[in-house]
Amino acid sequence: MAGKVKWVTDIEKSVLINNFEKRGWIQVTESEEWNFYWMSIQTIRNVFSVDTGYRLSDDQMVNHFPNHYELTRKDLMIKNIKRYRKELEKEGSPLAEKDENGKHIYLDFVPVTFMLPSDYNLFVEEFRKSPLSTWIMKPCGKAQGKGIFLINKLSQIKKWSRDSRTSTFVAASSGKEAYVISLYIDNPLLIGGKKFDLRLYVLVTTYRPLKCYMYKLGFCRFCTVKYTPSTSELDNMFVHLTNVAIQKHGDDYNHVHGGKWTVSNLRLYLESTRGKEVTSRLFDQIHWIMVQSLKAVAPVMNNDKHCFECYGYDIIIDDKLKPWLIEV
Repeated sequence: MAGKVKWVTDIEKSVLINNFEKRGWIQVTESEEWNFYWMSIQTIRNVFSVDTGYRLSDDQMVNHFPNHYELTRKDLMIKNIKRYRKELEKEGSPLAEKDENGKHIYLDFVPVTFMLPSDYNLFVEEFRKSPLSTWIMKPCGKAQGKGIFLINKLSQIKKWSRDSRTSTFVAASSGKEAYVISLYIDNPLLIGGKKFDLRLYVLVTTYRPLKCYMYKLGFCRFCTVKYTPSTSELDNMFVHLTNVAIQKHGDDYNHVHGGKWTVSNLRLYLESTRGKEVTSRLFDQIHWIMVQSLKAVAPVMNNDKHCFECYGYDIIIDDKLKPWLIEV
């Protein structure tokens, strides 16, 4: 891109605008010639839609792949990871190895998950195997902890399906509001008695060949209330959900640091409490999980030379220092 980059965005976020201006790029309107467009998901749909889509010229870049949702929708991410495992099994890959209980040894990095309503019977079967377990329900297409709740009895899910049959189940068939239900990681690693998760950023510039870059400055998000696996606290989202959108409404929320730690702080803490070697292995595993999840969606991703994507990965570490991919 010769000369100054001309940019457009339809997301008025200061972090974007400040960065573009700091680079001396020139802001233009959508109707002018532009090189770089940071788009909302809605705009991306229009750009790549069959009816309204238009050709991007060689010097134009956008910040999403056409079907980025293959990784960022909770149900599609799980579907793609399951398909990836099956394909590796077919190829006889050592990665797809299972233990005597039929559980993946290496590719066991997402909690057991089912789609609702379509996998309801499979879920019930699994639930009955371990009736004391807790499960977490999430709407597939929502963010910031909206619509999430925990259950530990089948009656709760029956009640949910009754209450939501008219709205949710009808919409599910039209792809609007399906849910995923996952085994809840009820033994999270706690720091100061509180649950936290990791938010790490990965930049993908191309899927074929796969090229991704890890952003150094990730962070941990802490709950404001001490963690307890007690079933009496299942409804208390300040105990269970780390989303800032939820935690900021809590009485104990700290508006200075926002209940966040840097990843380097976490590393220091783990090195001093668990040792350097164990900590390095944990972070290697986290990076490996990210690469595997990207490989899982690479075959279905519309790789387009005009596109790149910055993904935010949510990882939970359990008390055995095993990392779990929760969502992207």
